[in-house]
Amino acid sequence: MAGKAAATGTAVLLVTANVGSLFDDPENLQKNWLREFYQVMHTHKPHFMALHCQEFGGKNYEASMSHVDKFVKELLSSDAMKEYNRARVYLDENYKSQEHFTALGSFYFLHESLKNIYQFDFKAKKYKKVTGKEIYSDTLESTPMLEKEKFPQDYFPECKWSRKGFIRTRWCIADCAFDLVNIHLFHDASNLVAWETSPSVYSGVRHKALGYVLDRIIDQRFEKVSYFVFGDFNFRLDSKSVVEKPGTPCLCYQHGTHAKEGEENQ
Repeated sequence: MAGKAAATGTAVLLVTANVGSLFDDPENLQKNWLREFYQVMHTHKPHFMALHCQEFGGKNYEASMSHVDKFVKELLSSDAMKEYNRARVYLDENYKSQEHFTALGSFYFLHESLKNIYQFDFKAKKYKKVTGKEIYSDTLESTPMLEKEKFPQDYFPECKWSRKGFIRTRWCIADCAFDLVNIHLFHDASNLVAWETSPSVYSGVRHKALGYVLDRIIDQRFEKVSYFVFGDFNFRLDSKSVVEKPGTPCLCYQHGTHAKEGEENQ
């Protein structure tokens, strides 16, 4: 998704991607993905670019650490990104902490022509000017430039931990303040269970988790600003309605002949 702030002429590009599969086959999938990403950057030429990743590091984070480092290094040092002289990278790499690990990765790139951009310090409750390139990982809970939470355990289906949560950052460009929220909601753990009710139990969990995030970003702790929530919402069709809703007559083809559904095909 790309957009422009009309008042200042600042081009803003917001991208979200579940990148789990990239780390299963980094030599092929990762190269192809980066090539397409650079093409998007070339097409839109943003001044401020936000990339929100989910499942960062793949299914086995510990085994993929070297691939993670290579991916980040490539993004920060590639010729395609050479005009972006400031960057902030936030990687949740604390995979040993089941209570906190979300496998979220948030990347922010600032073009050299963009002046006077600030990021909010949630602990000091003030903005700080963004300079240079910085990478934060491991325990993001202690990083004051963001808010990161894993959803409470009772939100998880059957109370089984999985890597679902959100990361929030706040920015100010030309006196325009806004929040960017990287989010990963719950998937349907079982299609059979999803068919049992309409809406499904999983849809209810996603709704509850999204409400939790929205309540957090508009509460009374900080000044309210505009916000953009983009990530992997794991939207699904209403399985029960899709399966049970009577279908319209269709044609069934076999051996070059056809008949209406329910009729014998001669």
